[in-house]
Order: sequence, then C-alpha cells, then structure tokens
Amino acid sequence: MERTLALILAGGEGRRLDPLTRDRAKPAVPFGGRYRIIDFVLSNFANSGILKIKILTQYKSDSLNKHISRGWRLSAMLGHYVETVPAQMRTGPQWYRGSADAVYQNLNLITDEEPDHVFVFGADHIYRMDVRQMLQYHREMAADCTVAAIPMPREQAPDFGVIEVDSSGRMVGFQEKPSVEEAKTIPGDPTRILASMGNYIFTTDALVREVVRDAARPDSEHDFGKSIIARMYEHARVYVYDFMQNSVPGIGPKERGYWRDVGKIDTYFNSNMDLVDVDPVFNLYNDRWPIYTFQTNYPPAKFVFADRDNDRIGMATDSLVSEGCIISGGTVHRCVLSPQVRINSYAHVEESILFEKVNIGRHCRIRRAIIDKYVDLPPGTVIGYDPEEDRRRFHVTPEGVVVIPKGMHIEAERPSYVAVEHQRV
Repeated sequence: MERTLALILAGGEGRRLDPLTRDRAKPAVPFGGRYRIIDFVLSNFANSGILKIKILTQYKSDSLNKHISRGWRLSAMLGHYVETVPAQMRTGPQWYRGSADAVYQNLNLITDEEPDHVFVFGADHIYRMDVRQMLQYHREMAADCTVAAIPMPREQAPDFGVIEVDSSGRMVGFQEKPSVEEAKTIPGDPTRILASMGNYIFTTDALVREVVRDAARPDSEHDFGKSIIARMYEHARVYVYDFMQNSVPGIGPKERGYWRDVGKIDTYFNSNMDLVDVDPVFNLYNDRWPIYTFQTNYPPAKFVFADRDNDRIGMATDSLVSEGCIISGGTVHRCVLSPQVRINSYAHVEESILFEKVNIGRHCRIRRAIIDKYVDLPPGTVIGYDPEEDRRRFHVTPEGVVVIPKGMHIEAERPSYVAVEHQRV
C-alpha cells in the first residue's frame, strides 16, 4: 500500500486580509461563523482518508496553533495526526524565504515518514475536494508532479498562476500572475484562463530534488508557483488535474467546481455571503462531506422579545447564527454570526460578518461590515450608511465593506485602540 503525507502551507503573512490578520495568521481567520479558514482543507483530507498531516506555520501562529491542538486530535494509536510545525531554522538563522523554502527547511518531515507521494496544499481556500481522485490521476499519468487547476475569468489572471496544457493534460507553459492582455487563455475560449489552485502532488523523489535545487539558486524567490512549477514542467512530467471533474458526495451541480481564494477582504466577504442564500452555492449542511472544527460548549443561540407594537423583535433571517449568540430584541438579515455575539434591542444588522463576542448596542444600524472579536459598539452607532464617514473612521475596502479590527474601542466621535487583556485570540 502506498504511503502519503500531506504538507499544508500555513506560514504566509496574509497582508491583503489586513486588518483581520493583524493578530492572527490568515488560515486562522474565522469563516462561516464557527470555522477557521484552515478547517476546509483539513476537512478535505480527513474526509478523503489522508490522515497524516503536517501544517507548516510561521507568522502570528499562536491562534492557529491553539485551534489545531484543541480541535484536530486524531488517533495516535492508528498513526494518524494533524500537527503544526513552527519555523525551526534547521538550515540556518533565517525564516522561510517562501513556500518552497518552507518545505526545504523541513525535509526531515519527509525523510522521517518516507511517503511515496507528498501533497503540498495551501491553507487559505474555501472548497470541497476528494483529494484521492487527484492522487489517482497523478498515478495514472505517472506524473512527477500534478497541479490542481480551475477555469477562471481572464480578468482575474493577475491574481493567479496561469497554466497551458497540451491535449494529454501535460503542462507546457506557466505564467505567474500575468497581465490580462498577456494571459494565455483556454484553447477555444478567449474569455477564460486555467488557474493554478496552489495545490500539488509530488512523488517524493521529485519534490526533494526540486526544492534542493531551488534552495541553491541565489536568484530564486523560493515560491512553489514562481520557482518550482515554472521551471519543473520543462524537464519533468508535470500534469494538470481538472478540479471541475472532482466529485464529492452530497454536492449538486451548483456546487461542483466551487473554489474561492479568500486572500482579499472583498472576496472573503462575498464568500461568506455565499453561505446564507436559501439555496447556497456552497452548502455547509452537507453531512456526507462535513466541515470539521473545534467544538465549543456554549449554549444554543437564543432569540428573545416579540414586541411587534414597539418594533422590539429578536429575529434573524437568511443568516448563520452560531452557538452562544443572543438576539435580544434586534434584527439580523443576511449575516454570519460567530459564537457569543449579542444583538441588543432595536438594533438592525444586515449583510455583515460578526466575529466572536461582538456586542451590538441598542439602536445601532450596521450594513456591509466585518467586525472582529471583542468589539463593543455603543448604542446608536451607524456603520455602512455614510461612505465618507466610514472611511474617516475605519478601514473600507474597494467594494465598500467596512472592517473594524479586533479589540477596537469606538467612542462617540472617533475610534481608538485599547489593549486586549491577556492577548485574547
């Protein structure tokens, strides 16, 4: 029986998700109310039966480490594990210089486990995938490396590595984040590109050979896309797996091929909003391919007050409301609420994402906002209705989403930061 090992790359800074990544690594950012972004790739491996998983961490990893150690405990007796591996400077006094260097500095993980194939996957995407099907394709093609790819609109080419393939599925060209004008399109379809998902399978010998070569190149950026894949296809068997062909139990045609890179605030916001539709394009309620996470012991969500005469009704519509939330006489519409959020009387919140222990004061009006943990909005606060005022006080994205950082103290006239006791994460 062939042996496999999964390496999850979770050490990036996540600058494009600022301010949500000021106090945590990008894979630890909450998503969908009760999950973290990393839960989605880990659940794909767990549901696929790949149960030897190492997570390579670096920047601001405390929150991520806690989440993994408390929530992802597999059976050591059966040789299963999900373990975080901090940057150890095993090759010298320097941090990871890129994703490929992260693997190079941890080659001991591979030599200790002696797998036949190594998965190298990112930790910051939202999707369902049976990785066994990609592994089967990798074997059938006798590939040294297999890259997962998905068709994307040509306009998004500057955000992705763009792949060219021949009729057999073998890679024959690669562009790292080209301009829209220079991007190679899918043959016969000038409106779309074939985008790399940043998910790879290597034979062990090929992976070790390529990262060792890359480490010796003084001009390399030590990135899997720019430095490994962009060169490897010229001298090795690199094939491309069509993610659109991946089939997962319990999903319908609408969800097939759903994959979101949530590395930008606006994409992150829109991907959360995908979850609250009556018939969502990505369905969290698929119990045949569940998304696993750390389980809390909070009480059920509670909705109180039904005073219609005075418009004091605790109500949520088209929303995800996590455990421990109290909707106390306020209304919520098209929102995602993490645990222990409180919405007080006469408040109205719509199209917003509220992280853990956010408190919305009475008579607040909140629209198209992301509010990080431990924020207490005073009564009467208005966010999302006056763009100029929002930009003066808060971070506002290109699409107009207002982002309030973790622990921000908001006064009547202007916001200020206060220390969060004991570095609560």
